[in-house]
Amino acid sequence: MKNFEDKLIEIFCNVDDFNKVFINELQKHQLSDGSRKRIKPGNLNESEVMTIVIYFHLMRYRDFKHYYLYHVSKHMKKEFPGVVSYNRFVELMQKVLLPLAVYLKTCCLGKCTGISYIDSSPIRVCHIKRAHSHKVMKVLAARGHCSIGWFFGLKLHFVINDRGEILDFVLTPGNVDDRNPLLGSNLLKKIYGKLFGDKGYISQSLFEKLFIDGIHLITKLRKNMKNSLMLLSDKILLRKRALIESVCDELKNICHIEHTRHRSQIGFIVNLLSGLIAYSYLPKKPSLNQEIIDETVALTF
Repeated sequence: MKNFEDKLIEIFCNVDDFNKVFINELQKHQLSDGSRKRIKPGNLNESEVMTIVIYFHLMRYRDFKHYYLYHVSKHMKKEFPGVVSYNRFVELMQKVLLPLAVYLKTCCLGKCTGISYIDSSPIRVCHIKRAHSHKVMKVLAARGHCSIGWFFGLKLHFVINDRGEILDFVLTPGNVDDRNPLLGSNLLKKIYGKLFGDKGYISQSLFEKLFIDGIHLITKLRKNMKNSLMLLSDKILLRKRALIESVCDELKNICHIEHTRHRSQIGFIVNLLSGLIAYSYLPKKPSLNQEIIDETVALTF
């Protein structure tokens, strides 16, 4: 229990330090209609709301309502004396969407080490058979196909380093090709060195474009493709591509970024962002053995 309390304090301190700067800057640049308005502080400030939302993904609860009513409201009144009703807290969650997004992008992403892995994962919003009647995510979601079949939802495209840290991510509809975010977004803006992906990223034009930008895209070959020479170190690192599959498994089964009980689009995005933030606080992430990396790199010389 002490470890959980320490983690709660760590999250709150980091979030509160961030909000002291961000909230003040945000208020300075907000537009006003000219009328004077009373700004009354609520029982829970932005830092407390963000902490509760992030901490949910570390407590292994399956649904947020049960977590808030039976854990936060009963066992965390000492940490959050201004706890409000569940309906009011749902309203407060929508107001911290922007701070969550900025906090994730600025404070919770890792740094590129020259060895990166890329993949996409489906984020289902409902069962494929109920896609025609689904209304909450109807505008954002789409039917897509992945290695395990058809789904209805969105795709999370993300890049990690050899330490299992998320470097960046992009969210697209489920019918978007895996190669499109690499061309039309800033997903690889901070990436350099070698990038390992699956066969879905095979493209001669994409390889040439990334190579000019200083990124060496390495994938497996399809059966109908001619064989090509590959460094032994690259071949070994390509076999370690299961690392990103392990990260995806922890995002879905530990941080619970995917479920089919969303009642609003903002709630979906808040759940996704807070889950990605919670992943950065996990004490142990899937990673490659540094000794193996050093040995494979030494083989190239």
